[in-house]
Amino acid sequence: QVQVVESGGGLVQPGGSLRLSCAASGSTFGTYGMGWFRQPPGKERAIVAGIPWSGGSTYYADSVKGRFTISRDNTKNTVYLQMNSLKPEDTAVYYCNQYYSGLSPTSFWGQGTQVTVSS
Repeated sequence: QVQVVESGGGLVQPGGSLRLSCAASGSTFGTYGMGWFRQPPGKERAIVAGIPWSGGSTYYADSVKGRFTISRDNTKNTVYLQMNSLKPEDTAVYYCNQYYSGLSPTSFWGQGTQVTVSS
């Protein structure tokens, strides 16, 4: 089980940027990596980016490829999501969580951080 605290959300205009942070602590046993998930209003939560513990290839959902970048700082136990060229459809609550090899998340969620893209 890993405890996470997400931060960095806010209100931004279309075309703007934000960087989300996820401070993590606890065990990573049995999981494949750490991911960022989002839940838009009225929709289901889904993964948008993932970074494996092994240092292999990162994963991005098609809707964010070329605009979002996931990274981590092992010395700080922190995972980041750099979001550029934000669009109104990126509006959602963003969560970080570990995931298994099939990109499915664990059942342990943080409080999330709200991202609102609006003019």
